[in-house]
Amino acid sequence: MSQDLDMLMRFQINLSMKNKYMKLALEEAKKAYSKDEVPVGAIIVYNNEIIAKSHNLKHLNQDVTSHAEILAIKQAQEHLKTWRLEECDMYVTLEPCVMCAGAIIQSRIKNLYIGAKDPKGGASGSVINVFENPWNHTVNLEFGIMEEESSKLLKDFFKKLRK
Repeated sequence: MSQDLDMLMRFQINLSMKNKYMKLALEEAKKAYSKDEVPVGAIIVYNNEIIAKSHNLKHLNQDVTSHAEILAIKQAQEHLKTWRLEECDMYVTLEPCVMCAGAIIQSRIKNLYIGAKDPKGGASGSVINVFENPWNHTVNLEFGIMEEESSKLLKDFFKKLRK
């Protein structure tokens, strides 16, 4: 019984931490929303410390590579002074595109936690799954962390855009 309780406690703590970090990614996504950018936010965590956070800035920067994930990866690499992010976890509010999925694999992110799926451009299983190929690095994926909140923010943004 004690082992079951211990396992349940670890699961709840783990879920609580995932929600905490995804809330921060959602705060980043809201910053993008306020700038009329597609509201996607990303956080990178190393040893339980946030070392990078960003949001989409493609229109503002006039740079197709200014996705939240790419910008966060660059910050994390600068912080750690290496391109290898092997012990890092990324929290992102929307399933990554092909470009971002490739950068996540290449930077050796350990775990990727995703809020909402992207049925039109997702490269983590919704349209294609870049991560299932036999690369030299495997990223652990988990979907559905604060999915409703992530989806609602995106739906509200595109509804506003259509008006």
